[in-house]
Amino acid sequence: MNLELWFYWKLFWRRLPVMMLFILIAASLGVITAMKLPDTYSTTARLLLEEPQIPDSMVTSIVQTDALEQLDIVEQKLVTRANLIDIANRFNVFEDLRSMDPDTVVQQMRSATSIRRTAGRGRATLLRISFEARSGQIAANVVNEYVTLVLAENARFRRSRTESTLDFFEQEVERLGDDLDSQSASIAKFKADNATALPENQPYRLGRQTLLQERLSRLERDLSAGEQQRQDILTIFESTGRVEQGSSQRQLSPVESRLARAQADLDQARLLYSEQHPRIIQLQTQIDRLEATLAEQAGTVGTDAPEITAEQALLQSTLLEIDNRLSSLRGDIEATTEELDTLQRDISRSSSNGIELAKLERDFEVIQGRYNRAVNSLSGARMSERVETTAQGQKITVIETGNVPRVPTGPDRPKIALAGAAAGLMAAFGYFMLLEILNRTIRRPSELVSRFNVTPITAIPYMESRRRRIIRRSGILTATLAVLIMVPSLLWYIDTHYLPLELVVQKGLNKLGLG
Repeated sequence: MNLELWFYWKLFWRRLPVMMLFILIAASLGVITAMKLPDTYSTTARLLLEEPQIPDSMVTSIVQTDALEQLDIVEQKLVTRANLIDIANRFNVFEDLRSMDPDTVVQQMRSATSIRRTAGRGRATLLRISFEARSGQIAANVVNEYVTLVLAENARFRRSRTESTLDFFEQEVERLGDDLDSQSASIAKFKADNATALPENQPYRLGRQTLLQERLSRLERDLSAGEQQRQDILTIFESTGRVEQGSSQRQLSPVESRLARAQADLDQARLLYSEQHPRIIQLQTQIDRLEATLAEQAGTVGTDAPEITAEQALLQSTLLEIDNRLSSLRGDIEATTEELDTLQRDISRSSSNGIELAKLERDFEVIQGRYNRAVNSLSGARMSERVETTAQGQKITVIETGNVPRVPTGPDRPKIALAGAAAGLMAAFGYFMLLEILNRTIRRPSELVSRFNVTPITAIPYMESRRRRIIRRSGILTATLAVLIMVPSLLWYIDTHYLPLELVVQKGLNKLGLG
């Protein structure tokens, strides 16, 4: 093990001049670059994302974007290509701006811009915007322009959200209001077209149907009894030539009886309904018809026929009274039957009308619910819009603007020099390791054992001749001189024909985070 260390120690000292050459070149290059790079100035502005001044429990803001997400949106819109090129042209950020292509301008503007956020649970959300430029005034101008753009973009973002939401709900309320009016008109038209067959009056129609059926049964019994009575009187008169006195006793006629019942029903109905109710109008019409019938009967009775016998007059009078009563009964039966048929049709239609009306009313309730929710949302949108207009919601405020730095903030010259020296050390170490990897000659007894699996009795070192030593040292000197000449020449060529050397180094330092 000691022999191995001694062997590498001797190799290290043998290769030390070339390794020192790499270190000296890289360190010199780092020092020259650090001294040659121009001074840079950097300034920083600090922004604070404030919470709404009015609690969300009182007024819910429409803009529900998370704070970090909102800052991401603002940041991405801030460093757009158009903004960076416009700022660079307006403040003449780079000396050779007119000769630079737009892509280079955008790249260097983004490299010189630093945007950092700090946030956490129980901590305020801060945004730091920094910019590095060739003068303090340019750096301050750019940073303050960034701040202006951030504030304007945040205000525009929140205002556009509230305005678009407000417009949407205003249109939605108007549209749903029109739908409500249309649905109300449909319901009113349907009720007007089916006024006699609405489900809400179904109990009355069923009760009226029962009453008319009972009345029809009674009228049919009275008609049958009256026809039988007339037949009996004719049979008796034909048999005896006389009419029994008992049959001509004065009693209320059916018309008079029906008129009395109708009057009683009208008096009873007036206690329950108004004069315009269909029931009142129907009873009044029936009473008028019965009174007209009585008046017609009175006129008919008052007309004297030619002289006849007393029995014939009595028979005619009795038959006339019975015929009038039967005619009245038939008219009542016909009217009752017609009313029953109408009621039956209305009752049959009432079920289908009830289904259709329920569907219309259900649609109306659905639209009404959506309309109420839209009105509530519109009210909230108007309140939120008012909050954003008066700047009472979440907003970004400026804590510190970018001031004009008086002392250069960069470049970090000691770091650049140390970086050059570190690069030289890495090149020297790489040179040493590369020679070891590429050198396949046998230099130690252990290599004989490992390669040929033999154990030498003794090892005789290589005795280098004077001529061989001179050739080897001349080759090392030549290589050293070539490196000393070619490396500066290459750096000069790059600095003159390709890109200034300080810019190349600056790009490398920016990538390493040392710029």
